[in-house]
Amino acid sequence: MEKRTKENPWKLQTPPLSSEYEMYIDEKDGREIIVCTVGKTILHYDARIINDMYEMLKQNGDWVLLGSKDEKAEAKENTIEYWGRSVDNPVGGWYGLKKGLRGRVGMYLPPLLEALGLAEVEHNKRNNRMRVI
Repeated sequence: MEKRTKENPWKLQTPPLSSEYEMYIDEKDGREIIVCTVGKTILHYDARIINDMYEMLKQNGDWVLLGSKDEKAEAKENTIEYWGRSVDNPVGGWYGLKKGLRGRVGMYLPPLLEALGLAEVEHNKRNNRMRVI
């Protein structure tokens, strides 16, 4: 996997292609993290999510609804967002690391997997899905 830095981040767009944001890999407290910058907001995700999400999608074998929600909103079952906070995922809960900003896995991580050549993401105005390539 190509590792991007703060000086050379991935420049991505949300699945509906309505907003731009940047991501790069960094380290915090001995853990590899993904730093996601959306405007002035900075989110952190456990970098394990890249491989873990790919494996989950591979096992699923079909399209999965993204279902993006912020941390305070309940995620719909059988969506990427639900999986990204489920006690049944490989980290046993949230991949998001900043309290209050742990959600939106279904918005910001699918385009990264697409940029890495690991997944295909739909780009409709809403109800987008993803699957492994």
